[in-house]
Amino acid sequence: MTRFDSHLLIVDDDERIRGLLKKFLMRAGFLVTAARDAAHARRVLSGLDFDLIVLDVMMPGEDGISLTRSLRETLSTPILLLTAKGETDDRIEGLEAGADDYLSKPFEPKELLLRINAILRRMPEPTAKDAAPKVLHLGPIRYDIERGEMWQGEELIRLTGTENQLMKIFSACPGEPVSRTKLVEDLGRDRGQAQERAVDVQITRLRRKIEPNPKQPQYLQTVRGAGYMLAPD
Repeated sequence: MTRFDSHLLIVDDDERIRGLLKKFLMRAGFLVTAARDAAHARRVLSGLDFDLIVLDVMMPGEDGISLTRSLRETLSTPILLLTAKGETDDRIEGLEAGADDYLSKPFEPKELLLRINAILRRMPEPTAKDAAPKVLHLGPIRYDIERGEMWQGEELIRLTGTENQLMKIFSACPGEPVSRTKLVEDLGRDRGQAQERAVDVQITRLRRKIEPNPKQPQYLQTVRGAGYMLAPD
């Protein structure tokens, strides 16, 4: 996926910021649509598909975290949250709600561009229809590694871009622990305890989708002192 075929949705109640972001990202080669609030975003999303959503947390009415949580019920489109500087609780809550990444305001536009490109690179590439699927089984759930799809019976389980990337990382070495530091690096994020904590949040979210009892994980296990390990059937 390249910039030139990626459609972004910018959601921010500040008209000036919304306009600046749209112009900057369009100059960078993206197709960009802007929405002024959550209600406007819902109307736009009802008729258009997007490759990524850049969403401000602090908006009047329905805030960005609430909108993220709601969108995750039906959409797997990557979401990048824009949060107030120093609001750690908002960032963690946003990740738990289903966001793929966050960026603290104020930020450099170039950093936003780097974050967007990193998320888009993590999205699974389309594969040929006749490619032989490689499938992992996690009880009643199966994960098609090549297609980046997870199924339970005939029901498709929606994964975010980050959750899919985690599954691909673990699928490359089933039965072997992967450290939190390695996960942070493979996800293309800066090193640090904050990012390792963010990975923990993503793991918790992924467990809710694949584990019969997320509090006692059977398939995505914690290996004390070593990290996390995928243990398929």
